[in-house]
Amino acid sequence: MQKYLLIAAGGALGSIARYWVGAAVANRMGVRFPYGTLIVNITACVIIGFSLTYMGRRADLNPAWRYLIPIGFVGAYSTFSTYEWETLSTLRSGAFLLAALYAGASFILGLAAVWGGSLLADKLI
Repeated sequence: MQKYLLIAAGGALGSIARYWVGAAVANRMGVRFPYGTLIVNITACVIIGFSLTYMGRRADLNPAWRYLIPIGFVGAYSTFSTYEWETLSTLRSGAFLLAALYAGASFILGLAAVWGGSLLADKLI
């Protein structure tokens, strides 16, 4: 039962963080390009890369942290389905170059962010 409570708590925090970051970025940068979703996805990649690498190398950590952070928080915070919907919507509007830029930037920057988070964890261990 504890793992479900940790997932729920992490999910609640992740959902709130996702909304806050997305709204703050949209207010600052506008909504023509989905900057908020892009930033959420990239930061989620850093968090999951860091947390899974760090926790995987720290046997002394309580396994409950896996339920709270990568499963609960990142699971609710990450917005890959929203990314896919926004890409499709952009394609449907006829903005093919903008859709390709968004999809490509999300993939390349996301992969780099996961790698960076993992490298950061390696340096701390």
